[in-house]
Amino acid sequence: MTSTPISLSASEVMLVSTTPALQLIYDTAPIGLACLSRDCRYLLINQRLTEICGISVEGHLGRFVRDCVPALADSVEQIVRSIVETGEPVIGIEVAGQRADQVEERSWVTYWHPLRTQGGEIIAVNVAAEEITERKRAERDIRSARDAAETALRHLRDIQASLIEAEKLAALGRMVAGVAHEINTPLGSSLTVASTLQRKAELFAAEVARGNLRRSTLTGFLKLVSEASEQLVANLGRAAERVQSFKQVAADQTESHRRSFDAGELAGQVLSQFERQLRQRDIALSISCAPGLAMDSYPGPFGQVLTNLAVNAMTHAFPGGRRGTINVSIGAAGYEHVVLSFADDGCGMAPDVERRAFDPFFTTRRHDGASGLGLHIVHSIVVDRLGGQLRLESKPDAGTAFRLVLPRVAPERPASPELLPSQ
Repeated sequence: MTSTPISLSASEVMLVSTTPALQLIYDTAPIGLACLSRDCRYLLINQRLTEICGISVEGHLGRFVRDCVPALADSVEQIVRSIVETGEPVIGIEVAGQRADQVEERSWVTYWHPLRTQGGEIIAVNVAAEEITERKRAERDIRSARDAAETALRHLRDIQASLIEAEKLAALGRMVAGVAHEINTPLGSSLTVASTLQRKAELFAAEVARGNLRRSTLTGFLKLVSEASEQLVANLGRAAERVQSFKQVAADQTESHRRSFDAGELAGQVLSQFERQLRQRDIALSISCAPGLAMDSYPGPFGQVLTNLAVNAMTHAFPGGRRGTINVSIGAAGYEHVVLSFADDGCGMAPDVERRAFDPFFTTRRHDGASGLGLHIVHSIVVDRLGGQLRLESKPDAGTAFRLVLPRVAPERPASPELLPSQ
């Protein structure tokens, strides 16, 4: 198209010769208005729409769109051509541009409708343009804020995952300390018995060498050997049992593989690691487990739940050297579920603490190094991993009770479990 002035047709002359009413609409409209000829010349335009390019109203009239806003010319010509060919309006088209005298790009949403004669012939196209620069800016700000929030959430989840792993390792460390003590006792006894037996054997050998061995000496030595052997077998068997139990529990908690296990036996293995700590704090532990509670589930997370509940009780239920009792019972709940009760007679929780007990990072003992993840991990494991239900009941100075209902056959582990469960 050329910028050479072109004479207007009779119908276009009628459009240009606007009535006062139409001129008033163009002058007062809060949006941009224009009328384009079939060959994309400006027949009418108001002041509002001239802000797209900064050319005056008079500078638009009779000129081609390509002369005034060359960056938009291809799109405008395509829209006008489509309307002329189909007779259908085109609405909701967004355009953006930046004038030479302006720094920020401005945006508009445009609506295009055919202008017909009384006989139905399309002689021009009416254009309405509403500026949406502020809306676009707000949308960009919202997107930026959303991206920042998503980045922060990912960062939070990464931190939370690291803290959860650290909490698991800390629990495993406490278990190691308990196992070390439990193993040290029978091994120490075995060492004492072995040393005594060694000295008696040396004395017996010396007496044999002198050739004055008496029957009473031989009988006494044989009795000592028999008693020492029994004690060694018992003590070393106890130590081996502790080591085997710890190996299984540690492997379960670090690998989290699914396998079949007896809920009562596993609970006994896990909680036995805390016997020394509980004795030192004068806290009695009572475990009651029904036999034959076979489960096809995740023993590692199951043990982690018991570990966290035990640590939580020692940390929060019995502060300041307070004595008390922890009662753990496991039984069947029908054919498909196991119910686990973990209760203490400690100091209990205030209502606001009970309400937030499973929230991540919530703790009343942060000054003592608590992370606030112990019960949150319990909730996540019970609900998300083991597919169970968890209920907490507590009152100040009346103790705390956790009741877990777990399916004997755990659901398949989800591919991407959420770290932040809904509370």
